[in-house]
Amino acid sequence: MKYLILIYSNPKSRAAWEKLTEEQQMQFGKAHYDLSDKLRASGELIVSEGLPGPETGKGVSIRGGEVVVTDGPFAEAKEYLAGFYLVEADTIDQVIAHAATLPDAHNDGIEVRPVWDMSMLDDM
Repeated sequence: MKYLILIYSNPKSRAAWEKLTEEQQMQFGKAHYDLSDKLRASGELIVSEGLPGPETGKGVSIRGGEVVVTDGPFAEAKEYLAGFYLVEADTIDQVIAHAATLPDAHNDGIEVRPVWDMSMLDDM
């Protein structure tokens, strides 16, 4: 089954990140690299990516039949998606164990969610 490991951040943790030394930032990044490498070697990793800050994003909605595009994050958003891993695993517990090795688990939220299998649409 496929699972997403969703890594969240917030303005407070982002400010703390910017205060880290370059060496500390490299250690943080190495933990992500190490997990990606481990998951790749075991055949569990499908893809993993980090995301730039929410100010680089766009909101897209349809209002009155028109596409409306807004800049940046929603003003009321306190947390934002900072990265993800898409993995293949037998159980959610395996994925939780992987997620718990990430340094983000000490500060920000990490969410593990199953991914719906949409392959049944292939025959449509």
